[in-house]
Amino acid sequence: MKRTLDLARRGHGRTSPNPLVGAVVVKAGQIVGEGYHRKAGTPHAEVHALNAAGENAKGATLYVNLEPCCHWGRTPPCTEALLRAGVAEVYVAAVDPNPSVAGKGIRQLREAGIRVHVGTCAEAAAQLNEVHRKYIQTGKPFVIMKTAMSLDGKIATGSGESQWITSEASRQRGHEIRDAVDAILVGRGTVVHDNPALTTRLRDREGQDATRIVLDSHGRTSLDARIFNSESSAGVIIAVTPGAPAEKVNALEKAGAEVIVVPAAKGKVCFKRLMALLGEREITSVLIEGGGEINAAAIAAGVVDKVMCFIAPKLIGGRDAPGPIGGDGISSLRDVPHLQRVSITPISDSADFLIEGYL
Repeated sequence: MKRTLDLARRGHGRTSPNPLVGAVVVKAGQIVGEGYHRKAGTPHAEVHALNAAGENAKGATLYVNLEPCCHWGRTPPCTEALLRAGVAEVYVAAVDPNPSVAGKGIRQLREAGIRVHVGTCAEAAAQLNEVHRKYIQTGKPFVIMKTAMSLDGKIATGSGESQWITSEASRQRGHEIRDAVDAILVGRGTVVHDNPALTTRLRDREGQDATRIVLDSHGRTSLDARIFNSESSAGVIIAVTPGAPAEKVNALEKAGAEVIVVPAAKGKVCFKRLMALLGEREITSVLIEGGGEINAAAIAAGVVDKVMCFIAPKLIGGRDAPGPIGGDGISSLRDVPHLQRVSITPISDSADFLIEGYL
């Protein structure tokens, strides 16, 4: 089962809106076929594994980290493929949270006489597909808030200088995170001050650029911003409020952006409604790389699922140096949200470390 998880990870960032799935076929104690889901609309992991096994699939045992589908989607049901191949036994790590499946695939296999076991490596399998699980159950994307700061909690100096607080190794890890998400979200302020391309740049392989999203209540994003140039073919979405002037909206659309009008909350783009609209576009994961005000608004709106904070062993200081979360803050410690399932990981080749946790 651990091998299925390793195989599934190979599809990271490429299978959306589908889950990450790996499959292994075993016969007489030997692996005779394996595969993983590579891209939505292409064969599922089970089909790749069965094809690799060929005639050896008959009477064999199949291991898969997610329940085989039993419905027609972009591809045929995997349960039918297992029945045709003559598989005798199936080990499933996790039940599919998709209401179209949700135990039906397991039941179909059992009714056909296949022995099915559920729950091996269940926790690891659930975490692997945390993005899919959130999206398929709510219709909204899984949201990661990523930030980088000094040991004393500063994301820039008092003069606004922020490049670079963390190490090159941390920044590469950040690009790996970009490579695995559907969209990156920033505020207009980040575009003004940093003018980022928001592309993915990996050392050892070609990266995948996510859709770039800018929160810009009044549609004032510069048409000369790097997100509009030819560095990437990834889409650009500008989220505005109904108060954005029509001429600015038209100009942004002519520059190549998709402009979506989102109801306002306290004069700003409503985060909750925005996430619902992104979900309708099959955007299953969003990485927030904004400044303190965007981060504060996202947390206040309750849309953040996971926090990833890179910390460098540097002391910046300064009353005017900004921190990773702005806004009005929380007045009582009793009301402060606590991260759950926290992990701390040293970043190789540097003294930085990464703290991850869930809200």
